[in-house]
Amino acid sequence: MKTAELTQGTVTSRDGTEIGYYKTGQGPAVVLLHGSMESARSHTLFAEALTDEFTVYLPDRRGRGLSGPHRPDHSVRTEVEDLEAVLTAAGADRAFGVSAGGAVVLEAARILPALKQIALYEPAIVADGAPQREWLARFDQEIARGDIAAGMVTSMFGLELAPPFLKIMPRGLLRWTTEKMMAKEERQAPAGAITMRQLAPTIHAEGVIIAELAGTFDNFRAVNADVLLLGGSKGLPALKPGRATLEQVLPHCRRIEFDGFEHGSSSDPGSLNPSGSADAVRRVAAEVKAFFTQS
Repeated sequence: MKTAELTQGTVTSRDGTEIGYYKTGQGPAVVLLHGSMESARSHTLFAEALTDEFTVYLPDRRGRGLSGPHRPDHSVRTEVEDLEAVLTAAGADRAFGVSAGGAVVLEAARILPALKQIALYEPAIVADGAPQREWLARFDQEIARGDIAAGMVTSMFGLELAPPFLKIMPRGLLRWTTEKMMAKEERQAPAGAITMRQLAPTIHAEGVIIAELAGTFDNFRAVNADVLLLGGSKGLPALKPGRATLEQVLPHCRRIEFDGFEHGSSSDPGSLNPSGSADAVRRVAAEVKAFFTQS
């Protein structure tokens, strides 16, 4: 597949923050909203799969790449306003979101009547927000003192990202391993790449979003958009019950579970997504493309 040409643009969100995006393709507009520990360029392969039918917008969520910083009062509403600014500039009524980005897209569909079709890959909607608030306090302390590796370990367990074998490893060893991994990534990263260390502070906002939307399933009965709800059999176990509930409450929902796919299967493979695969991206993108092109 030929690599799509990306152009850059910027919009201004309601609070004055600049939100930057990449743009590629031709046809009706679609906005792709990335997840945690990702940036706009995390879905370039996905975008390429849509470019013959759609103009694809890839915004950087706050704190990353082309976009401005988080503010102290950052909330789900802020994220929806950022997305709304991009949707308005693009003239888009379709959006795809992943993980925390998927949660934002879903909340946007509840609030913004302009969204007619949304596709979500493992949206980060859970039943109970209390565990998120508990780990966030420790994470914030570790980031504040500059211990990024410790913060990463805290968030890994807080967000239930850790595979079972890591749960028996001493925390100090995990912190040491994480620091070594980040240092290696920085040595090998191409110029301009957004690294793990740079993305780590953005995890605070992800925890805030997940905690704020936790237990709000019934609110989504008001979503009028058509929804394609996607996930993987090897995705995050903590998010699978939420998909089952969303399938029941969303008025216009179709659900697909990909056998063997993981939480990062829609995202470009790379140092931040080592188990990703281009084939998986293309399979997810094909389903989303078919959904967005249906009459």
